[in-house]
Amino acid sequence: MAAELRERYPEATVRLIESSGGLFEVSVDGDLVFSKKALGRHAGPGEVVRLIQQRRAQEPRT
Repeated sequence: MAAELRERYPEATVRLIESSGGLFEVSVDGDLVFSKKALGRHAGPGEVVRLIQQRRAQEPRT
């Protein structure tokens, strides 16, 4: 997953923070876009990338 995100978004900082308890969370600019804990399931194929794209589309253009 981290490699896919680095390839798709080379400008992004991708950090893998290891922990116990099966947590898998993805944040964009501090905003949580996916949480395995909250949803009770793993992300589906392409789901995280789609959620990141949706979040980025909401950002104001400069």
